[in-house]
Amino acid sequence: VQLQASGGGLVQAGGSLRLTCAVSGFPFSSRAMGWFRQAPGKEREFVAAISWSGGDTSYSDSVKGRFTISRDHAKNTLFLQMDSLKPEDTAVYYCAASRGLDYSSVADFTSWGQGTLVTVSS
Repeated sequence: VQLQASGGGLVQAGGSLRLTCAVSGFPFSSRAMGWFRQAPGKEREFVAAISWSGGDTSYSDSVKGRFTISRDHAKNTLFLQMDSLKPEDTAVYYCAASRGLDYSSVADFTSWGQGTLVTVSS
């Protein structure tokens, strides 16, 4: 199982970034997927998740309306479009795969990639 996140970088507040997670080694189209983040000195937190079909999505309150999660089954790729970025969005972002089609809690996400650093300057 491999999950390779990329697309992080330095951006000014109000800017946008698009994170990508390339997936291999398991049936991507039959797993729910998610994005999480960990800021310096803080616990890892949930950001967004998407069901196997892409029909259901969920977001943390802190990113709702600014971030959009999506997936491309043909390319085995997960995306996170981040708009209206704020300094408090600065963190290492991780993609993760659920153990099944859907998810009900963070504990359902059992496969993790390495992170990509997002830094938002004020």
